[in-house]
Amino acid sequence: MYGSLSRLRNNCLETTEKMTNQEDTPAEDGAVEHSGPTHSGFVALIGPTNAGKSTLVNRLVGAKVSIVSHKVQTTRAIVRGIAIHNNAQIVFMDTPGIFKPRRRLDRAMVTSAWGGAKDADLIMLLIDSERGLRGDAEAILEGLKEVSQPKILVLNKIDRVRREDLLALAAAANEKIAFEQTFMISAENGSGCDDVMDYLAKTLPEGPWYYPEDQISDLPMRQLAAEITREKLFLRLHQELPYSSHVETEKWEERKDGSVRIEQVIYVERESQKKIALGKGGETIKAISTASRKELSEILEQPVHLFLFIKVRENWGNDPERFREMGLDFPH
Repeated sequence: MYGSLSRLRNNCLETTEKMTNQEDTPAEDGAVEHSGPTHSGFVALIGPTNAGKSTLVNRLVGAKVSIVSHKVQTTRAIVRGIAIHNNAQIVFMDTPGIFKPRRRLDRAMVTSAWGGAKDADLIMLLIDSERGLRGDAEAILEGLKEVSQPKILVLNKIDRVRREDLLALAAAANEKIAFEQTFMISAENGSGCDDVMDYLAKTLPEGPWYYPEDQISDLPMRQLAAEITREKLFLRLHQELPYSSHVETEKWEERKDGSVRIEQVIYVERESQKKIALGKGGETIKAISTASRKELSEILEQPVHLFLFIKVRENWGNDPERFREMGLDFPH
């Protein structure tokens, strides 16, 4: 896990170098030409569950690259969103929320989050201003003391908290960790986000960009499609369906008429959960499929034929293959 980002950097740079060597022609109309040195780097966004990390990444990237729901621990593996700001390419690593793990999957997610932090060029700690430093936030601050990378503090949801309380929260956090900078934002409406981008663009090291200019994520489309369906599943069944569900894209067929046929499997652990996901007369699974298909069509800019299947796989949370599909290391 901890060496993976170094390999990724090298692979990205090799790919970019090959593309640059092949492009000796002038820039196409509409392409951005850069004056001065370019900057690039990886920013790990960490924080407690439901602090708004995925919402913030989507806001900063300017497109949906990470799923969002009210259900805690929605993000399970690191999702990378790529943004261009001024002369900088900023690769945001949306990590799983850090909390006290109880199950094997929990341990894998928390390990993934801390691994992303230790690999990054800079760490952005996101705190929900309403919740403050209670619970998991306090433990994360303690854990950050063992991480050497530069760190910035971002207080989210500032529109819901009095100014004096925000200042007190910022002071309390900075007493525990020497943050390079503190920002106060609303990921929901974008307030303060430009200041964060300006700071990151000038702070990340000089160097070539890791990804092509028009790429916004390195998540394979099959995996993004599965994540979108999982989001719709959680949004529809937030209260009824337990956390133990998982979606995989099993088939992806580009058709001659310009459409794409996608087959996905929703894994649950018990027959009773399958009945919940199906709903009366199959109405629930149909609603989930419709919502997912609509968003996928918009993202892919082509018609989508989506087929969802539900399979019961008891104790899938202890299956190494499912962890690999999610991009997580299987903890023993």
